[in-house]
This record gives sequence, C-alpha cells and structure tokens, in this order.
Amino acid sequence: MICQECKERPATFHFTKVVNGEKTEVHICEHCAQENSELFMFNANTGFSLNNLLTGLLNIEADLHKKKEQKVFNTGDELQCDRCKMTFSQFKQTGRFGCSNCYHTFNIYINPILKRVHGGNTVHTGKIPERIGGDIHIRKQIEGLKNKIHEFIIQEEFEQAAMVRDEIRSLEKKLSSSQEEGS
Repeated sequence: MICQECKERPATFHFTKVVNGEKTEVHICEHCAQENSELFMFNANTGFSLNNLLTGLLNIEADLHKKKEQKVFNTGDELQCDRCKMTFSQFKQTGRFGCSNCYHTFNIYINPILKRVHGGNTVHTGKIPERIGGDIHIRKQIEGLKNKIHEFIIQEEFEQAAMVRDEIRSLEKKLSSSQEEGS
C-alpha cells in the first residue's frame, strides 16, 4: 500500500479515525508521519511508542481520579507498589509495571482505562481450543453472567437480573447434559 500523503513510499502506519460515527482510514509512510507528528502522535526523536500512548491515557485518567485518590490515600504519600516499590509516577514515565503486584496496587487508575480499551473487560480471558474447551466456554459464560446478575441487583434492575438468571440455568442444564454424555 502506498502512502496517501506523498504517494511515493510504502505506507507503514495505518490509522483508523472515527469522528461522529464516520470512519476514515489513513495510510502513511514513516517520513510523512514524522512531518505530521502532531496529527499522528509520532515523535522523530523517540519514535512511536505504545508506552507513550499508555502514559498519555494514564495522565488523563490520573486527572479524572485525583479526587478519588485523595479520598482513598489520605497520607499524602504517593501510591507505591509494596513488592517492587515502583511509584505511580514512575509507571507513568516508563509505561511499564515493575512486577505483577503493580496491577493490583495501581488498580484504581488502570481499571477505567482497561474497561474503555477492552470494551468493559478487565480480566484476561485467553483463548480455548473449541474441540476440547466446550465445557470451559460454558463455565466462563456462567461466571460472566453471575457477575452481570450482581451488577443488575446493585442497580436494582431485577427484571434484567431474572432474565440473566434464566440464561444461567439454561447454560447449567447444557453443561450437566454434556458432562453426562461424556461419562
């Protein structure tokens, strides 16, 4: 694919922009991306960095949750991982966690971002082979639906909760019948 800007070099950057529900695709080369860095978040000195993108998102979220942080952490000390001693400021600079415990420590900041980026999911589900994972898929569906019921009950949407409950019962029957066939 050829760059849409210069129409000379191969396009190496592919962007999809959605504005007011209208989708536009942009395909540009590295040279044009550097020249239009303000449009494409590309810096000639540092290059395009996922870490920079995450850091930018975190700065936005950090501002939104500053009040929440002050209520939760009244000590005035910056939030820090117990295990690796990384602070949230250090994470924002590097865009990488120091250890697996950082995910739990900085949960208040990263959960809203993960929900937005992953369509509401904050837990990694992975992939399961379809041939051998039928029961596992059903169990995961049931687990997800139980979480939905809990949310509906908290929001006092009892009709929705009842529909989800019926769906869980149906899946549980399907699960028990497939287990009986396998025995």
